[in-house]
Amino acid sequence: MGLSMEISMKLSVCIITKNERENLKKCLEALKPYPFELVVVDTGSTDGTYGLARQFTDALYSFVWCDDFARAKNYAVSKATHDLVLVLDSDECVTALDVSRLKEQCRLHPDAVGRILRRNFMYCGEEIRSGVEYLNRLFDRRRFRYEGRVHEQLVRIDGGGADIETYVTGIEADHSGYLLRPEEKQKKAERNLSLLKRMLEDEGEEPYLLYQLGKSCYMAERYGEAAAYFGRALSYDLNERLEYVVDMVETYGYALVNSGQAKEALGLEGLLGTYGDSSDFWFLMGFVYMNNELFSEAVNAYEQAVRLGNARMTGADSFLAYYNAGVICECLGQTEAADYYEKAGDYAPARARLAEIAGK
Repeated sequence: MGLSMEISMKLSVCIITKNERENLKKCLEALKPYPFELVVVDTGSTDGTYGLARQFTDALYSFVWCDDFARAKNYAVSKATHDLVLVLDSDECVTALDVSRLKEQCRLHPDAVGRILRRNFMYCGEEIRSGVEYLNRLFDRRRFRYEGRVHEQLVRIDGGGADIETYVTGIEADHSGYLLRPEEKQKKAERNLSLLKRMLEDEGEEPYLLYQLGKSCYMAERYGEAAAYFGRALSYDLNERLEYVVDMVETYGYALVNSGQAKEALGLEGLLGTYGDSSDFWFLMGFVYMNNELFSEAVNAYEQAVRLGNARMTGADSFLAYYNAGVICECLGQTEAADYYEKAGDYAPARARLAEIAGK
């Protein structure tokens, strides 16, 4: 992990948790080798989480849950010994962290927020797929705090504008919070929707809130509602390169197709000038074209996704793109199908299709 035990660093890792005993154990085990204070705030566990946390830290506190993630996280941050804090979720497990590099980065960027790379794992049918994103997590608590009941965001304490300077910390973590079975995913989505709708009533409409409402509807497989929220958010004048806007555009496309609005999704072609350098966007367009029976265009889109080779979603620029191209060619009776399946490598569905073709 690149750790030198001779390196000390005044940093507190702050975690809020509830009924996450096994996940929290993995999270804290991964942090044990590092010279950081561990602050854990329990919000009402009944599964032994509190006792488990006691095995790793004495900085253990209780917080009465009030349907407000920002308040809970701000409380955890307030209990830290150090002003420099790293906030993690209990279902995240650090996989890479170089203390000497981190210490230098913090020295160079005292007024900025550090970003971690998070690798999200999720079910797609019976498959487990993954994707990566960067999240703002390391900051000086004298300069920043959290706002938002759910999907909380860091804001400046002095109110100095919406834009926050950031830097990449080099910290990486695996996230299992999306690795949910349908009933678990539905429960989580409904909880988030309830909190977000209250925010909408109390605080009024703004694009990021509409985006989160759309994401929660999408998680609950309420695709038509998701598309409607995304459409409202995208009607605002937005910075097209903001990470949440990029994700919203892509998820909007999938929501349209999954809600029977594949023709409407073709309108996303107009954004190729903006997102044409993204494998993920070309993979989406392949899906859109395929569902509009524009098969040649779909194969070309998947090939472009591979050529760019910069996907956040694992496989969108490799085995998944090749597999989908192979499925199209096989359905059209084209011999190129086997070539695409071969290029998909060890991807099990592709190997199965090759075996089926070989047996004919």
